[in-house]
Amino acid sequence: MMTTGTATKKEKKFRGIVVINHASCKGCAFCVEFCPTKALALEKGFNAKGYHPPYLATPELCNGCDMCGLFCPDFAIFGYREKLEQAA
Repeated sequence: MMTTGTATKKEKKFRGIVVINHASCKGCAFCVEFCPTKALALEKGFNAKGYHPPYLATPELCNGCDMCGLFCPDFAIFGYREKLEQAA
C-alpha cells in the first residue's frame, strides 16, 4: 500500500559545541578538512603564534561528533553534544 502526505521535520534533540584553544593551534586545518558537516573554517586573523586558528563558521551545521578533535595533532580543539531543552 502506498501512502502520501508531507514528511514531518525531525526535531533536533542536541546541538554541537566546539571548544578551541587558540594559543595551542598551529593552523594545520585538519579540523576544517575532516569536519563531516563543513561547519568549521579558518579565521582571517592570526593567533599569537602567527597561525590562522579555526572557528565555528556555521554553528547550526555542527553535530558535535568530535572529528575535529580526533584529527587535531595539538589537541587544540574538541567537539561535544549539548542536549536541547524540550519545548513544553
